[in-house]
Amino acid sequence: MSQRVGRAEKADDTWGTHYSEFDVDLKPLSGEGAEVAQADIRNALAHIPGVSFALKTFLSERVEETLSGYTAAVVVNIYGNDLDTLDAEAQRVAQALGRVPGATEVQVQSPPGAPELGIRVRPEALARWGFDAVDVLDAVETAFQGAVVGQVYDGSRVFNVSVILPPAARRNIADVRALPLRNAAGAFVRLDQLADVYATSGRYVVLHNGARRVQTIACNVAGRDVTSFVAEAKQSLAANVHLSPGTYLEFGGAAAAQAASLRDLLVHSVIAAVALVLLLWIVLGHPRNLALVLLNLPFALVGGVLAVFATGGGISLGSMVGFVTLFGITLRNSVMLLSHYEHLVSVEGMTWGPEAAARGAVERLPPILMTALATALGLLPLAIGSGDPGREIEGPMALVILGGLFTSTTLNLLVMPSLALRYGRFASGSGR
Repeated sequence: MSQRVGRAEKADDTWGTHYSEFDVDLKPLSGEGAEVAQADIRNALAHIPGVSFALKTFLSERVEETLSGYTAAVVVNIYGNDLDTLDAEAQRVAQALGRVPGATEVQVQSPPGAPELGIRVRPEALARWGFDAVDVLDAVETAFQGAVVGQVYDGSRVFNVSVILPPAARRNIADVRALPLRNAAGAFVRLDQLADVYATSGRYVVLHNGARRVQTIACNVAGRDVTSFVAEAKQSLAANVHLSPGTYLEFGGAAAAQAASLRDLLVHSVIAAVALVLLLWIVLGHPRNLALVLLNLPFALVGGVLAVFATGGGISLGSMVGFVTLFGITLRNSVMLLSHYEHLVSVEGMTWGPEAAARGAVERLPPILMTALATALGLLPLAIGSGDPGREIEGPMALVILGGLFTSTTLNLLVMPSLALRYGRFASGSGR
C-alpha cells in the first residue's frame, strides 16, 4: 500500500494538502468478492470522525474523471454568485443526497474552513520604514515557499537552483512574524512591524464552470443502479431542498453521461431501424413476409429481457448495445429462412406448402445454428465473468445476446415455419 498527500509542484492533480490517496492492491477477486472487500473498507473508514472518503478502482476513477472531472458516479453542481450561499446550499443538498437509498461517500468538493496563514501589510508602517508592499510579499514568498535563482547544467540535464529558509526557521507562525527584512537604508525590520500575521481559515480553491461560480457535491452509488438512483435523487431534492434566488443545480458525472449515451443510442437505433425496414420491404416485396421477419424480434426480446431480470433487472448501456446487436443477428436468421423459401418456390419450382416449409427449415438449420453457436461461444467467457471488475459494459451485453439468441433461434426454427406456411406469400417468377 502507498500514499500520496497533497500535490507536487506542477502536478496534474490540483488537490490541496487536505487531500490524500491510498493505493491498495487487492488479491485477484471476482466481482462479488471485490464488492465485499470494498464494503469492508467502507465500514472501517466510516468510524473515523471528520473524514470523507471515496473508494474507486483505477479504471473507474479514470473514466469518471474523464466524464465529469470528479471521481464519482453522480455529481451535482450548484451555480450562484455568493460563496457563502453556495456553501449553505451544498450542505443541504449533501444531506438530502445522503438520505437517498444507495447513496454512499457523499462529499462537498470545495468545503470552506481550510487553514491559512494571513499576512495583511499596514501601509503606514511601510511608509514609515521605507518599504514597498510588493517587495515585502515577494520576500515572504521567497523565504517560505522558495524562489528559483539560477540553473545548474549536468550534461543534457538542467536543474533549477532555489533559495528558501532552512526548515528550522519556518516551523510556526512565530517564525513568520520574526522574518527580518532590510530596507533601502540597510535597516532590518521584523515582518510583524510591517504587517499583521495571523492564522485564519479560507478556501484552497474556488470552483468555476463556464465562468460561473459553482459548488459541487459528488457521491457514489452502492446496491442499486445509477439511473434509478438519479431519478429518485432528483425527486428528493425537488421536494426537500429549495434553493435561494439566483442559484440553481444540475446533475452531471457518469450518470448524466450514461443517460446521454442511451439517448444517442436510441435515436441512432431508430434511424437505422427505419432504413432497415425500407430495405427489407424492397427485398422481400410483400408486406406479410416483411411482418414475418419483424415478428422474430419479439422472440429475441423475450430471451434478452429474461437475461436482464435474471442478472439484476437493470438496463445499462451495455445491455442496450446487446439488444441492438441481438436484433441484427435475429433479423439475419429470419431473412435467411424466408429468402430460402423464396428460392425454393421461384427458382426450384416447388409448390408452396408443408413440404416446402419443412424442407426450407431443415436446409437452413445448419447455417442458423452455426451462426448462433459461434456467437454464443465467443460471448460465453464474457457472460461467465460479467460481474468481474472491468466488464461493466461487455458483461451485460454478452448476457443479453446469449439469452436472446437462445429464444430467437429456437422459436425461429420451430415457430417461424408454421407462421410462414400460414401467412407467407411465395410465388414463382414475378408473380409474388
